Amino acid sequence: MRMYLSSFRMGDHPDRLLALLGEPGPAEIAVIANAMDGQPGNERAAGVEREVDALTALGLRPTEVDLRGFFDQPREAIETTLARFPAVWLRGGNVFMLRYALARSGADTVLTALLRQNALVYAGYSAGPCVLAPSLRGLDHCDDPSVVPETYGDPVVWDGLGILDYAVVPHVDSPGHPETEALSVVAANYRADGVPHRTLRDGQALVVNGEDTQIC
Repeated sequence: MRMYLSSFRMGDHPDRLLALLGEPGPAEIAVIANAMDGQPGNERAAGVEREVDALTALGLRPTEVDLRGFFDQPREAIETTLARFPAVWLRGGNVFMLRYALARSGADTVLTALLRQNALVYAGYSAGPCVLAPSLRGLDHCDDPSVVPETYGDPVVWDGLGILDYAVVPHVDSPGHPETEALSVVAANYRADGVPHRTLRDGQALVVNGEDTQIC
């Protein structure tokens, strides 16, 4: 598996993301911004534009893949779409909204399969790494899970993707980030409860390349 999991936005080592891609030309990358689906449309659009600009500045070719367009469609639809990208970028926002969109579109099983086949690089920040854990329990101290039933009338999905066997807790010890205090409490609760986890400060990224895992 290959993953670039940043605490906040690109982090301080976007070169590590490019190294994971290892392609000679500008690589395509799918931008998944469904963690922002609970926000007003103009805010969501601005958030997508910011990611597209940042990834373009790295020499990549980003395209948004809005998972809402695949809700209740045959799994083959999202499978065909994601299979053409060598990388995906999942931006931050509400982790429960992101998890719901991944489940309802079928992208959760597709991304898991592609990752295990080493067919793409999984990258992103904040909610993007958080959703990889075995469970999302505890993250409700930071993100509001009620946005899912309020928006869609469906229950919250509490299971994470389970791609990692530990939780990633971003924004810890990151003065100036509005969620640093809440996520420091999440990390403290995980420690007290014996939940395996790794913390990231803003600027840091957890990089997985096969058997090698580093925080840089």
